[in-house]
Amino acid sequence: MIGDHGQHWPIDEDLSALRERLHHYATQAGMRGERLNDLLLATNEAVINVLEHGGGKGTVDVWQDETHLTIDVTDTVGILATEHIPAKRPTGTVRGFGLWLMTQLCDEFTIERIAVGSRVRLRMNLRSPAARSRALSQEDPGQEEVRAAF
Repeated sequence: MIGDHGQHWPIDEDLSALRERLHHYATQAGMRGERLNDLLLATNEAVINVLEHGGGKGTVDVWQDETHLTIDVTDTVGILATEHIPAKRPTGTVRGFGLWLMTQLCDEFTIERIAVGSRVRLRMNLRSPAARSRALSQEDPGQEEVRAAF
């Protein structure tokens, strides 16, 4: 499947059902093993943040294209910002390192304030590193230089 219209789910207290829906979607997109588990854990952390700090209401949107699976977790309060992401894992506590953990588990992690609240974007590459290397070697050499500049 190359690209789709994705799924949109409201956030509620039933985290198990949300994980199950996301698991099904991600496996259909080709995710397996540790990468799938990382995605599920990162999404769970983002959803818990909405329930505990983001007003208790929000949504999860998930979609894919040919190279990425993307998840947006949006709250309705809008106080979350990039400066809340710790540079290192917080110590001396058993809580409070969910944002840091998301940075470690996902290929891309961003926080953005939007009109309706805050959005956490989690993105995972669907292609293996070997497949990405093969695709890069088949592209125009000038494209690699442009990509390296970013």
